[in-house]
Amino acid sequence: MNVADLIDALKQMPQDAEVHFSYRYGDHWRTQVAPQVSEIYEGQVNYSDYHRMHKVVEYDCDEMDSDSKSVVLIG
Repeated sequence: MNVADLIDALKQMPQDAEVHFSYRYGDHWRTQVAPQVSEIYEGQVNYSDYHRMHKVVEYDCDEMDSDSKSVVLIG
């Protein structure tokens, strides 16, 4: 999904609705949790073989390299 897709999807939602994001908590019961979105910002990510997904690059580390890409992060 890109920013334009997200904007289009959000336009279909009630404009006064709270925004949360959901993910599996990782517990035995496979609980889906949904914390409220508190920020949207640009950041850098790298693919992590260990996690089998992208992870956020910490700016105080040397992880940023040619494989890093700029993305919009929702937290």
